[in-house]
Order: sequence, then C-alpha cells, then structure tokens
Amino acid sequence: MQNPSDEIKSKLDIVDVIREYIQLKAAGLNFRANCPFHREKTPSFMVSPEKQIWHCFGCGKGGDIFSFVMEIEGLSFVETLRLLAKKAGVVLKKADPALTSKRNTLLDILELSAKYYHKVLTASPAAEGARAYLRERGLTDETIEKWQIGYSPDTWDSLTHFLKSRGYGENEIFLAGLSVKKEKTPGFYDRFRGRIMFPINDINGNVVGFTARVRPEKEAEEKMGKYINTPATMVNDKSVYNKSNILFGLDKAKMAIKAEDAVVLVEGQMDAITAAQNGFNNVIASSGTALTADQVNLIKRYSNNLFLSFDMDKAGDLAAERGIAQAMQAEMNIKVIELPEGKDPDECIKNNPDGWRQAVKNAKPMTQYYFDKTFLKLNLKDYEGQNQAEKILLPLIAKFGSRTEQDFWLKKLSQAVDANENSLREKLKEIIKKQSQANAQAKPLTGAMKELSRLKPSREQMLSELLLAFIIRFPAHLEYAINHIGPDDLVGESNQLLYRNLIIYYNKLIDLWTREGGNFELAINYLGLKEWLSNPDNFIQDGKVKADSQPDNYKCLSLLDRLVLLADKDFYDYSEEQVKAEIINIMAALRVNYLNNRRHEIAKLIAGIEKENINGQEKNEKMKNLMEEFKALTEEINLIEVK
Repeated sequence: MQNPSDEIKSKLDIVDVIREYIQLKAAGLNFRANCPFHREKTPSFMVSPEKQIWHCFGCGKGGDIFSFVMEIEGLSFVETLRLLAKKAGVVLKKADPALTSKRNTLLDILELSAKYYHKVLTASPAAEGARAYLRERGLTDETIEKWQIGYSPDTWDSLTHFLKSRGYGENEIFLAGLSVKKEKTPGFYDRFRGRIMFPINDINGNVVGFTARVRPEKEAEEKMGKYINTPATMVNDKSVYNKSNILFGLDKAKMAIKAEDAVVLVEGQMDAITAAQNGFNNVIASSGTALTADQVNLIKRYSNNLFLSFDMDKAGDLAAERGIAQAMQAEMNIKVIELPEGKDPDECIKNNPDGWRQAVKNAKPMTQYYFDKTFLKLNLKDYEGQNQAEKILLPLIAKFGSRTEQDFWLKKLSQAVDANENSLREKLKEIIKKQSQANAQAKPLTGAMKELSRLKPSREQMLSELLLAFIIRFPAHLEYAINHIGPDDLVGESNQLLYRNLIIYYNKLIDLWTREGGNFELAINYLGLKEWLSNPDNFIQDGKVKADSQPDNYKCLSLLDRLVLLADKDFYDYSEEQVKAEIINIMAALRVNYLNNRRHEIAKLIAGIEKENINGQEKNEKMKNLMEEFKALTEEINLIEVK
C-alpha cells in the first residue's frame, strides 16, 4: 500500500501544481519560468514533467512537488501533505500522529466554524434579518453557497459550545481567533455575535479567518464597529491569519486572473463577491488595507497587469496611501479604473454591468491618472503650482523599478511644469538616494550574507556540473567520457563523488548485461540511477561502500536532480553531434585545468627541493623525475590545446 506522499505524487502532476503559482513556458520536453524565489529577468527555473522535479539555476533551490509547495507557501511537510492531499483527493487518516499539527488543528476549527455559521444563516429563524439583508444586496443563493457566507448567533457561547462538542478545547478555539478571554472570571465567550460572516480563505482555499458585518438594524447601537475581523493568529511562529499576506477571493479568482492575464483589485469584499456573481471572475479585494509586498508577490504569480478600482473619493490619493509603491517597484503594469456611476464597484456593477466592463477596458495607466489628478487641482502657470507638482510627482516617479519608465514620466513632468529636465533629474536622484538609504537602514545586510553573496562556483566547477548533466541526459556518451576523463579531473567534491558512483553503476550494468547475454537495452536512466543512489548499500565513496553514507547520499541525490535539468535548460534542442562536441570541449578544458594544477604543484615541489639540504645524487634524482613529469604535463597540455 502506498504511503500518503507517494499516493499524492502519483495523482498530481508537478506542472499543474506549479502552474497555479507561476506562469510556465514550454522548453523542449520541460518547462521554464522566472524563479518565484528570487528576482531575475532571464528564466532559470526548470520543471521536468517526466521526472516530476524542479530546479532553479539562479538561486539553487529545487526538489519535488512537496518541496516546491513547502518553499512557496512557507509550510511544514505535514501542512503541505494536508494541502496537496485535498488537491489529489487523497484521504489522510487524522488518527495518525504524523499528520497532526497545531496549525492543522486551527485550520480544522476554522473550516468547521465556517460550515456552522453557513448552516445557521441558511436554516435558523434567528438569521432571517441577515438573509433579508443579503437579498437586498442582490446576492443569490448560489453566491451565498459559493462564498460560504454565514451568520453568528447573537449569543455568548453558541459556537464555543458547538466546537467543544466536536472535541476541540477552549484554548484551541481561542488560538483560532474565534473566542475572547473573560476579564473577571475564568473562561471564554464567542468573539462574533449577531453578525453576517464572510469567511476569509488563503490562496489554497483554507478558511483562515472571518470578516463579520453587523446587521443593518443594529448599526446604530453597535460599539465595536460596522466590520470586525479575526485577529492575527499565529502558532509555532507561523501565521494562520495575517491580513498582510491575504487577498480576499484570490483562491477563487486565480485561474481567471491567469486566463485573462489581468487582476482587478477592489477595496470591499462585497465588491469582489458582486463582481464574481456577474461574471467578472478576476476581481479580488484588499479588504480596505494598503497593498503589502507579500500581496504584490501573490498577485504577480498570476499576472503582471494590475487594475485598481477604489472608492472615487479616495482614488486621488492612491500613490500616497495605498501601498502602490510595492507594485511599482515590482514593475507591474498598473492601471486605474474610473467608475462611470456609483460610489463603489458593487453599486456600479449591479446598476450597469456594461458600464463597468467599459470602464475596465478604458482604465488609465496609474501614473497618467495620478498626473491628471494632480494637474487638475494645481495652477501650473505660477511657480507655487509648478513647485507643488514637482514635490508630489517626483517621489512617485522615484518609486518605479524601471529606469525607462522613470525617464518617460520625468520628461512628461518637465514639459508640464516648464522645467529643465536635467534639473529635475538631479532632484530625482536625490530622492532615490534618500529612499535607498532608508531601505538600507531598514534591512541591513549582515556580514554573513555579504560573505555568502561572494561565494560563486568556479568556471571549472560549473564545467564539471555541465559535463555530468550532459552524460546523464545523453547517456550514449557516458562510455566515451569514462574512457577519456577520470573523477579527479572534475572540480567539486560532490561532482567527483557522483561521477565515481556513475562509473560504478555503469560497470554494474555492463556486468549484468554480459550475464544476461545482451538481452536488454544497455542504458543509464535517471530513475535507475536515482534508485541506485537511494540505496545506502550501493553508495560508493573512494572505491568502498561507506558505513555512514547517508549525508553524502542525499548530497548526490540532490545534485542528480539539479543536473538532470541543467542540460535541458539551454541545450534541449541539441543534436547528438552537438552534444558530443560540447562534451569533448568540456573534457578538454577540465583536463587542461587538472594538468595545470598538477604542474603548479610540481613547480612548488621543485622549488622546495632546491632549498633542501640533501646530497647531490638524491637531489638530482628527485629533480630529474619532477622535471620529466613537468615536461610530460606541458606536452599533454600543448597537445590538447592544439586539438
């Protein structure tokens, strides 16, 4: 019987899962993309559907479907198992202690609470007022079901009592953000009472919190506010709900965003729900908060085109108040939707869906919109107005991550305020310098990080990896490589170790092929080599099976996954002749490097012998042997270089 992780792997395709996070493009038999884990302009992130692995040749991260989701979501293995099991339709046994965690328990509580609130809304007489309000807002039963909108009973402990009956403790309910500690007596009471409940989901559809709206007839007497949210919840230093990395509706909209290559960001949750009900499925909500870097990174997984639609009385202050600098710095294409009617998207869409559609189509580039708003309220014919325009717009231009965009808008500003462009450029440089200094103070680079940033593999180490990648990807050339270059010619301990084991594995196959009378096709393959290296009994180092080979075993397996994609990254369309030529050139370069290093060692030995106080004959014999080796090395180097 398969274990849960193997069963999940057998039912999910790594390409389909990774496509939910980033845009992949075909590259031969594999797929490539810009890495989601570091900033890059040239794609170095590779995915192999055949081998179900991924690797980034820019930052060095790689692995299987589980390691990718763990890395991008910041989850533990158990949490990733739960997430992927849901996608794969695999049922996990909750009784298994290995599948439990505090965070998973809180997610279970939140999911069960959402179902409870939804049941109360749809079935309880006490929720009739809430149902009437939602109908007045134009929501259909299907929409209420899709978004799992609910109602919290106007009592002190209904939810707590229900969850305790299902086996959850009071402290667990409190940690999920659903109850509040009593001040004067022991115990807890329900946080949400007599409110319409909107579940907040993370990117994977897990309920992580709630927005609770007071019933309209209670607004006047409500002291806690029209809307209240789940507080930030943490367990084991990991976030369950944190508004800075959640965008309402993104779990439902992400595929539409990817398909349309555009995302519309609104303020209110009802705006997003109404948009979806009317067929505008790429709309998500910021829930009234400023955009954060984490939210921008979430959006960029699916599209680089961001359309903003906020209340018209606030839209003029977008750049100053809405965290748009994050999106500008990420070089997103930002546009602003000007509503034809209605104070918010919800009202506009209900009254005039075609008007909304046209408004999205006619959206202005964000900077143009902001320029227009600024110029509208200033007199650009006098000095004061021109000076104010510079003060408002230069910091905005400085936020762009692209120098080309900065130059374009700087020229526009100089023309509008009749100022010298070079003078404005100097002011812009000063603003950028101050922003950089502020960022440097906020995020200092530690000495260790600086040191790590300098550690880059040598040319010869990279050539060694490329040689291994070629002969693993094109195993027909392995025998040629074995006959012409040895492990010591390669650079890097892991490269040498893997090559030695590759030779041993190949020789074992030769022995088996000979015993079987040549009745099978003799070929190295990735899965066979991986299985060989996964078995500690087969693991070879220095010609022997190591007693404690596990750490080096894992090192080789990790290197194998990376190398198997390396040749595909840039050479997937090479012919056999081109591959052979590359292998010959690489081997020649590595051999010359090895010979030069050996020659350098001999030169040091000769210099040492010259200083030694030994008799003439012994000294001459040593010098003669070393000089002959030095000469032979030089001749071999010259021979290789002539070829």
